Amino acid sequence: MPRDIAVFVGKNGSTASLNEPGKLVVYRKKKGKWSIIREKDFTLANCPGMQELRKKMGEALFFLNDCKTIVGSNIVGVPYFELEKSDFSIWEFEGKPVEILDYVLEREEEAETEKAGGEGVKLQTVPVEVSPGCFRLSLKEIQESDTGITSKQALLPFLRKGNFYSLEVLCSHIPPWLEAEMISGNLTAEFSRVGPGEINITITKKCCTQCN
Repeated sequence: MPRDIAVFVGKNGSTASLNEPGKLVVYRKKKGKWSIIREKDFTLANCPGMQELRKKMGEALFFLNDCKTIVGSNIVGVPYFELEKSDFSIWEFEGKPVEILDYVLEREEEAETEKAGGEGVKLQTVPVEVSPGCFRLSLKEIQESDTGITSKQALLPFLRKGNFYSLEVLCSHIPPWLEAEMISGNLTAEFSRVGPGEINITITKKCCTQCN
């Protein structure tokens, strides 16, 4: 069965943020060649509020139909959660679709093979509860692996849901998106270098630290 991949493309023909003017383009590979099977003008710019954002994302999901893989240059906030809630595989890349599609398809097929019973030790890609309300995740393993899973895909849904007291994260470097999330969200973090190329981050909710 052919796999469809949707790409949000800007006016310059490269991937774009959903907040920019552009279009959703659904590609399908047949006989070794990618072709466009449908496309739709789309943007979330100038949406007046959350209700309108969700309505527009509903229109996008209806258009995408059974396509469950999407690529854009930046997918965050309401668009990310609406897509994640609908079981989308979400990728962030900058570039032309022709430069990206084969890589995404290969990583998706590898992930499916592993899910179906691949050999070797399974990489932990979601936080694990080590005590009530306290979680741990090694982003370092994800950052150094070749699974195609990004630190944002592994961690952002968990942070946004907020069902935790504290989260300990081990990483080789601090992802720029995580620093931005600390600034804009209701979270605080303590950083400590525990070894060469190893940084430990303890993330808590601001309300929890204020109550202590």
